[in-house]
Amino acid sequence: MRYFVTLPSGREIPVDVSQLPSGRLQAALEGRTVDVDAFGSGTATHLLVEGRGVDLWLEGTPPQLGVVASGQRYQIKVESERSRDAIGISKAQGQGAGLLRSPMPGRVLKVLVQEGDTIRAGQPLVVVEAMKMENELAAERDGVVKQIFVSPGATVEGGARLLEVD
Repeated sequence: MRYFVTLPSGREIPVDVSQLPSGRLQAALEGRTVDVDAFGSGTATHLLVEGRGVDLWLEGTPPQLGVVASGQRYQIKVESERSRDAIGISKAQGQGAGLLRSPMPGRVLKVLVQEGDTIRAGQPLVVVEAMKMENELAAERDGVVKQIFVSPGATVEGGARLLEVD
């Protein structure tokens, strides 16, 4: 899957991440490919990048993340290509669009609303875990939750319907 990482300097780096049959990750960025082992989940992760260990602490929810690595704190932005596509589709559909779709394959961790709830634009609705990162998906507009299609623990594909808003 392709990710776009925006560094504190504003420079954006495309990173292609794939999972190898062994379970290891492979990342291709800036003309080189590295093998990565990731341990841990949630906010504390240990990466083994080509035999070199790096401890990461993550704060916030994608796309905006605070990252602490080697004692230094950085503010970065991480977006998947699918989430960018989903955001583009959602914006193109305008206010009439009422479906919240998963921007990437993953597992539903939390559904933060119930059918019939009144919601506001920007309000977190569903948390999906993908690639060991929690992605908090928020409402694009004000409305009322009409139908919920998933429950915590469900595995979803990119583009899967999560809930509908009237």
